[in-house]
Amino acid sequence: MKPTEKRVVYQTQNSYETLNTMGKKTKNVWMVFHGMGYLSRFFIRYFSKLDPEENYIIAPQAPSKYYLKDEFKYVGASWLTKENTQLETENVLNYIDAVFEAEHVPSHLNLVLFGFSQGVSIVTRWMVRRKIQCHSLVMYAGGIPKELVPADFDFLDWKSTKVTLLYGSNDHYLTPERRKQEEEKMNTLFLGKAEVIHFEGGHEVKPELLNQLI
Repeated sequence: MKPTEKRVVYQTQNSYETLNTMGKKTKNVWMVFHGMGYLSRFFIRYFSKLDPEENYIIAPQAPSKYYLKDEFKYVGASWLTKENTQLETENVLNYIDAVFEAEHVPSHLNLVLFGFSQGVSIVTRWMVRRKIQCHSLVMYAGGIPKELVPADFDFLDWKSTKVTLLYGSNDHYLTPERRKQEEEKMNTLFLGKAEVIHFEGGHEVKPELLNQLI
């Protein structure tokens, strides 16, 4: 007999990190999604050089944790794998909904959606599925999900939303062919309105570039 896959629904908990305080001087609220192998408490440090009075940072935590090396010392996390991707995507998006709801982000503040590496696939899916209006969408060293089409972004107000892609010149995950494909996809999805920034470096977050993205 073949095994039968079954599903259950249950409650779970997950943490997330914030940096700075949301107050009267806050101008920008960042939702930042880390890449595979990170934990949010380490990833959020990249944003520590932004003006703390004007910028409030929210870093959701990928739910799937694992040991990075054989010595079982360092822990990283992953948002999704190829296993039950559709189901896991819904779980992840429901978690992000809960984080966003808990933070009560005022509508008059600039919302910056930032994804690094694997985080790009999460931030774009959440934005599209939930029709999130934002001041800026930043896709940093990551791939745009294949299933997204131009109509998914029809809800955006292009007069108030800035879209930026960043790639390192020596990023070993992005071959010239892959980079070309991503830029073509970007031009199609965002109607030629997105900006591409190339920087000297590899698959890494460069904090000195972040102020340019606001």
